[in-house]
Amino acid sequence: MGKRRRVAERRNHRPAVIGGVIAVVVGGVGFGLYALYDGGSADASTARTADHKAVKTGPLSATEVQTTARTFLSSWQQGKVTQAAAVTDDSKACIKLLTGYAKDAHVTGVTLTEGTRTGGKVPFSVKATVSYKGVSKPLSYDSAFTVVRRTSDGKPVVNWHAAVVHPDLADGDTLVTGESGTPPIKALDRDGGEVTTAKYPSLGSVLDGLREKFGKEAGGKAGVELRVVRGTASQKAKLSDKTLLELSKGTPGTVKTTLSPTLQAAAEKQVTTQKNASVVMMRPSTGEVLAVANSSHGFNVAFQGSLAPGSTMKIVTSTMLFEKGLITPDASHPCPKTYKLAGWTFHNDGDSEIKKGTFKLSFGASCNNAFIDFAPKLSNSDLTTEAQQVYGLGMNNWAIGVPTFDGSVPVQSGAQMGASLIGQGGVRMNPLNMASVSATVDTGSFHQPYLVDPSVDNRTIAKASRTMSSKTQAQLKEVMQYTAGYGTAAKAMSGLSSSCGAKTGSAEVDGQKKPNGWFTAYCGDFAAAGVVQAGGHGGDTAGPIVAALLKLGASL
Repeated sequence: MGKRRRVAERRNHRPAVIGGVIAVVVGGVGFGLYALYDGGSADASTARTADHKAVKTGPLSATEVQTTARTFLSSWQQGKVTQAAAVTDDSKACIKLLTGYAKDAHVTGVTLTEGTRTGGKVPFSVKATVSYKGVSKPLSYDSAFTVVRRTSDGKPVVNWHAAVVHPDLADGDTLVTGESGTPPIKALDRDGGEVTTAKYPSLGSVLDGLREKFGKEAGGKAGVELRVVRGTASQKAKLSDKTLLELSKGTPGTVKTTLSPTLQAAAEKQVTTQKNASVVMMRPSTGEVLAVANSSHGFNVAFQGSLAPGSTMKIVTSTMLFEKGLITPDASHPCPKTYKLAGWTFHNDGDSEIKKGTFKLSFGASCNNAFIDFAPKLSNSDLTTEAQQVYGLGMNNWAIGVPTFDGSVPVQSGAQMGASLIGQGGVRMNPLNMASVSATVDTGSFHQPYLVDPSVDNRTIAKASRTMSSKTQAQLKEVMQYTAGYGTAAKAMSGLSSSCGAKTGSAEVDGQKKPNGWFTAYCGDFAAAGVVQAGGHGGDTAGPIVAALLKLGASL
């Protein structure tokens, strides 16, 4: 941070006015507030409440924003928590967090400097010191808040959220400095190389999850750190605690993962080719996760996403239809342009149709109504049962070593049940789930994916209650291989063995112009799945990402 300049003794002079700008120093500790003086807004007006009190309405004037910002920041800086909270719209939450900022986070010597205001939004920078049991370290970051007009009385107030105090805080989270509850970890790939975000940028959330799960068990010693402790809302969203500042290093324990350095590096590269792309690659025979990557480095969509999987779900639907004897790959089965079910009219992509053809042809072309027209022959729970019993999905019991969402296939009726057959309705998946689906087809039985070997902590991994028959597996491979060779996946899978199988998907999302593009495939002892959100057709977007990893795997 460099040496601090000594602040001269404060004298009781008026603030200097230079070129219409007021420079204010509060409390003699270097709080700089710079704002153009504004006499008010011509657009502001007043209203009256039921008891005839005048309430100011309309846009905030620059003076109102400036005064509110100055009061809030100067009060916070001087430790006057009650006064700071008084100019927010949630004084109780503000008092609690700012009190904890000093008491629990041990943040001292706070200097707050306002940036350039834009309307009611006020950016500011924070410089402070975190001190704990004789160990100190400088802290600096940027944040912002918005001044709004309170509807009840028209007064300008700071719109309060925990992120005002620090941008990594969600409402309900807190800041704490002390010995880290969890020792640091040194994650290793399957070859013994260290796994870091410098090497693999999208693995930040994975490393956080590994530390949370294995930090205490891996033999490390906790250091001292300032960290975000997640509240109830963040815990429900499966967000891990986050270290913001390390005052003293702990001794890391070692955790070995199943990641392949070659495949992980390739996955990191591949997801950069598309915006909002995620991919997972695994070994079907064991369940080992070989690579996981997201083009966005925040939330781990690949493991924790909850998205409609579109037509990739037709793999599970076909498993059910084959097992029930309702269809075979080569049986004649038309795919009508439209199909009515429970008051809904379902359409195929591009209003296409297959008047004369086999079920395999409809699978390869991903023709929706060839699946939805089976709905009258099914019970509401059939798809849910198939997903749980054969593919291990929707049971919320996967234990891969870090937090995951394990898929959801709720029991639905009517048109929603029909939509579920093509991966819409209430069905939700992520690339980890769909890679596992292809892996299950490849081997004929479910092997729960895992990132850390279960023997490390003797955890119980999920099992499927039954295995598909060899006949059903052969039928699934037939339709998936046809799709990879001649159907919607053919372009992406070109150059791979004819024994490889794939399925594409395009999932419609309300309010989104382009669908989410999905792709899942198996080839040799590798299975992978990917999604590109708002990317369009899966064969064109997620397909090349998945196929590139499978081709690399085949060459190893």
